[in-house]
Amino acid sequence: MNTIGMILVTFLAGMGAGLGTGFAGMSAAAVITPMLVTFLKLDPYQAVGIALASDVLASAVSAFTYYKNKNIDIKNGVLMMLFVLLFTLVGSYVSSKVESNTMGNFSVFMTMLLGIKFIVKPVMTTKEKMGEIPQSKRIIQSIISGIIIGFICGFVGAGGGMMMLLILTSVLGYELKTAVGTSVFIMTFTALTGSISHFALSGMPNLYVLALCIIFTLIFARIAAVIANKVDAKLLNRLTGVVLLILGIVVIGFNIIVA
Repeated sequence: MNTIGMILVTFLAGMGAGLGTGFAGMSAAAVITPMLVTFLKLDPYQAVGIALASDVLASAVSAFTYYKNKNIDIKNGVLMMLFVLLFTLVGSYVSSKVESNTMGNFSVFMTMLLGIKFIVKPVMTTKEKMGEIPQSKRIIQSIISGIIIGFICGFVGAGGGMMMLLILTSVLGYELKTAVGTSVFIMTFTALTGSISHFALSGMPNLYVLALCIIFTLIFARIAAVIANKVDAKLLNRLTGVVLLILGIVVIGFNIIVA
C-alpha cells in the first residue's frame, strides 16, 4: 500500500482506538490489530505489538486527564493491576495447554454488548454511593476482580479493558467516570508490559506504522478523555455506548473481510 493509504489506515485505526480508550478504557488492540492485518497485511503478532504500544501513551494521557478531574481510584487500581498482571501469566500458561478457539471473538462481542448496555441501562452510580462501600470490602473485591480479569485475558488473549469496565461498574459499583479512569490507569501498565514482550520476541515492527498509530491514538484518546470528563453521567453513558457499539460492528466487519 502507498504512503497515503498507510496514513489513512493508521489514522482511522488510531481514531477508533483513541475514542474507545478515552471514553471507555478500551484496549487499542481491539481496533488497531484487525485494521493493520486487513489493510496493511502486517503480521498479526506484530500488529498486536503496535496496538499495545499505541495503547501505552493513549491510556496514560487518558488516565492523567481523569486524574486531574479526580475521576480515578489509584489505591485500589494498583492492587487490582498487580493481580491482573500476575493472573494474565497464569491464564496464558493454562491456555497454552488447552486447544480452544471458541472464545476468539470474545472481546468484540463484549464490546458490542457493553455498548448496548450503556445505552439501554446507563450507569448512574455516584461517588457518594461509592464511598459507602467499606475499604476492606473494596480491597477484597479488587483482588478477586484482578484475578478474574487477568486469568480471562491471559486465557482468551483479549478483552482486558472491557472486562475491567464491566466489573468496575457492574460488580464493584464504580460510577462511570471513575471506572474508566481506573481502567485506563491499569491499562497503561498492562499495555506497556505486553508491548515490550511482543517486541522482545518478534523484533521491532514497521516504525512508520508504529509512530503513526501511536500519534493518532494519543490525539483521539486525549480528545475523548477531555469530553468524557466534562459531560454529565447520562450523556457519557450514551456516548460510551455508541462508540463501543460502532467499534464492535466495525471490527466484526474487518474479521469477515479477513475470513
